[in-house]
Amino acid sequence: MFIQIRVSTPLLWRKATRAGASSRVLVRPGGVTDPGMQHRIGDPRIIRLIGKWLKAGTLEEGKLMTSEEGTPQGAVISPLLANIYLHYVFDLWAHQWRQRHARGNVVIVRYADDIVVGVDKESDARSFVQAMRSRLEQFELTLHPEKTQVIRFGRFAAANRAKRGLGKPQTFDFLGFTHISGHDRRGKFMLQRITRRDRMVAALKRIKEELRRRWHVSIPEQGQWLRKVVQGYFGYHAVPGNYPRMKAFRNHVTDLWRRALRRRGQRDRTTWRRAFRLAAEWLPRARVLHPWPNVRFDATHPRQEPGARIVHAGICAGGAR
Repeated sequence: MFIQIRVSTPLLWRKATRAGASSRVLVRPGGVTDPGMQHRIGDPRIIRLIGKWLKAGTLEEGKLMTSEEGTPQGAVISPLLANIYLHYVFDLWAHQWRQRHARGNVVIVRYADDIVVGVDKESDARSFVQAMRSRLEQFELTLHPEKTQVIRFGRFAAANRAKRGLGKPQTFDFLGFTHISGHDRRGKFMLQRITRRDRMVAALKRIKEELRRRWHVSIPEQGQWLRKVVQGYFGYHAVPGNYPRMKAFRNHVTDLWRRALRRRGQRDRTTWRRAFRLAAEWLPRARVLHPWPNVRFDATHPRQEPGARIVHAGICAGGAR
C-alpha cells in the first residue's frame, strides 16, 4: 500500500506533499484485531468471516500465497478493509490536525489508499508529514521513503522555481493521471491531466496479447471486442486536456490490429488504408467525455466560500463524499 499527499496553495505559492505508506496490520493469526473494524461491525460472525477471508491467501501464477498479517495484495476485500482502516487511522486524525494545527488552507482528498493533501504554507507541509509519520508509527505503519516528498505545485510554482533556477515544476501521479502545472493558450495557469505513460503502455501490451489469442477470429468479432476495450478506456481517461493521449492510444490500437491481421496468413496484405477504414467502422473516436474539475466541484459543493480563511475541505474517503 502507498499513500500520496499533495499540497498546493491558492494564495502565495504552491507546495505539494506526497507520501507512501507500507505494511498495514488488519489481521493477526488469532483473527481481526483492527479496533475500527470491530467498532463498525457488531456481528461477530462477520468478523470471523473477514478473518477467514484474509487468511485464505491469493493465487499468484498458480501458486497459493498466504500471509500471517496484513491484507493480501490483490485480494477482492483488501480495498474495502483498507478504506475502513484508514478512516480511523488517517481521516479522523487529519481532520483534527487541520482544525488544530494548520496555519493556512488545507485540502485533503483520499481515494482508497491514495491521498492528496494541499496546503498553502511550507511549514504546514513539513509539520503535516512529520505528524503523519508519528501517527502511522502508532499503528505499525511506515512512510515509503521514495514516495514521500514535498514539491512545489500550482499556479505560482513555475515562477517561483524559475527565480531559483530549478526549471519546470514537478509533476505527480494520482489515480492513473500525471498532473502538470501547465497553462492555456492565453498563458494562464491550467491544471493539466494526462494519462500516465506506464499505464497506457501496460494497457497496449494487454491488448496485443489478447489480439494474439484472437488472430483467427473473424474481423467483426475482433472489432466488437476492440470497441468495448477502447470505449471502456476512454470512459475513464477522457478528461479535458487528455485528448492527445487518447488519440495516440486509439492510433496504437489501430496499428496493433493491423499487425495482428497481417500475421494471420502469408497472403494477407492489410494496408494502412484498410486498417483506417476498420478503425473508423469499429473503434470509437477520441473525444472529451468529462467536465472540467471546477464544474464538477461547484455542482457538488454549491456553498463553497472562496474568501474563507480555511475552505470547506472535506475528506473524500474511497470516492464517497
